[in-house]
Amino acid sequence: MKKDYITEIRKKVGHDPIILTFAGGILTNKNNEILLQKRADFNSWGLPGGALEFGETAEEACKREYLEETGLKVKVTSLLGVSTNQIQHYPNNDIAQAIVIAFIVKYLKKDEIKISPETLALKYFAQNELPSIFNQQHKKLIKNYFSGNYPFFD
Repeated sequence: MKKDYITEIRKKVGHDPIILTFAGGILTNKNNEILLQKRADFNSWGLPGGALEFGETAEEACKREYLEETGLKVKVTSLLGVSTNQIQHYPNNDIAQAIVIAFIVKYLKKDEIKISPETLALKYFAQNELPSIFNQQHKKLIKNYFSGNYPFFD
């Protein structure tokens, strides 16, 4: 049975601040609209992605999280950027410095898996029609994508 890394760490440190590494990416349709996920934890929109499991690469985590959260199999095509300056306060009182490794991904195919309950909705959005995004880090990733400023780091 695969252990959930964050759950195991949180059993030891409670809600204390920790550093976590996440991977995700931007998937676009033919109109250059980006796929966003309405997240259950914040009840707000963000990019699909999630925390790396122990021993997993960022690319593997990105592909796994896309499958779990969207039901889509994707291929990583390039690095979007690395963002390290977000202190995230979660609704359950967890605190983490989020290190995000973001990619540009390409759609391969839809899978018939059950989508994670972390996902309330999925929708493509044009640059000028973006909904409220749940944190500054995801806003920065989206802004850098649409401005063509990648790969970037902060």
